Amino acid sequence: MGAYAYFQKKIVPLEDAKVGIMTHALNYGTGVFEGIRGNWNPVQRKTYLFRIKDHFERLTKSAHTLRIEIQESVEELCATTVEIVQRSGYQEDVYIRPLAYKSSEEIGVRLHNLQDDIFIFVHPFGAYLDAEKGIRCCTSSWRRVPDTSIPGRAKVTGIYVNSALAKTEAWDRGYDEAILLTHEGNVSEGSGENIFLVSGGVLITPPPAEGILVGITRNTVIELAAKELGIPTVERGVPRSELYGADECFMTGTAAHVTPVIEIDSRAVGSGGTGPVTRQIMDLYSEIIRGNNSTYQGWCTAVAPTSAPV
Repeated sequence: MGAYAYFQKKIVPLEDAKVGIMTHALNYGTGVFEGIRGNWNPVQRKTYLFRIKDHFERLTKSAHTLRIEIQESVEELCATTVEIVQRSGYQEDVYIRPLAYKSSEEIGVRLHNLQDDIFIFVHPFGAYLDAEKGIRCCTSSWRRVPDTSIPGRAKVTGIYVNSALAKTEAWDRGYDEAILLTHEGNVSEGSGENIFLVSGGVLITPPPAEGILVGITRNTVIELAAKELGIPTVERGVPRSELYGADECFMTGTAAHVTPVIEIDSRAVGSGGTGPVTRQIMDLYSEIIRGNNSTYQGWCTAVAPTSAPV
């Protein structure tokens, strides 16, 4: 067995899914993507894909922004993803990457008069950040790209140069992750995560107007906090200095799940460990994404690996 991908309208072995060096998206960043988690449940021996339909619905909106036409329906993309995960047969956590892109092999900066395509692949993917230990963050000298430059609500491949610069700056300074500010100096998001503060018994998170990607994990946490913990979420501008006085802080994302932030700019957050509200949300989220919470089974798509390609 081996990994499979959806490429040029067919399911093929991953090693056969290749694009040419003149591909427009490779040269100009004219693509949009999603990240979908497949969470392995060793007891049930199934992989649970989390909120797969929501991810593909967001992908189609991102594609529309970049004038990319996806011929497949959301339902077809979901079914294809289930099939490639099943065929690949991984018995561990995986990451699924759908990417819709300008596939023409042409030189020239534009979006019009170009061909479009989409590929999907699956790859083993463990913990992105150390959620049990917690992470140390710094505010980055790089500012979040404003929506008037590149639309932040769309997961455009090119915008992630902004994230890469911030992430490596943080790494070079000895931190685990970066927090990007807006050009006005308010908190926006991490290099690949949304951010929440816990203060005065409520969750506080930057609103979409601060240039954030409106995360699916972010929306999940807001709903769970309200329904299961009775904790409201306030979306408002967050000045940098407010980070230092928060009771708790955590980041959310498909890759990061729910990860506590224990230090920001050499200042301990709260007690310097995972706070009680963050812990409750982490534990609840972990149960849900692995198919162990019947109330939220509708968010999960179960996939059992096959013993041989189908």
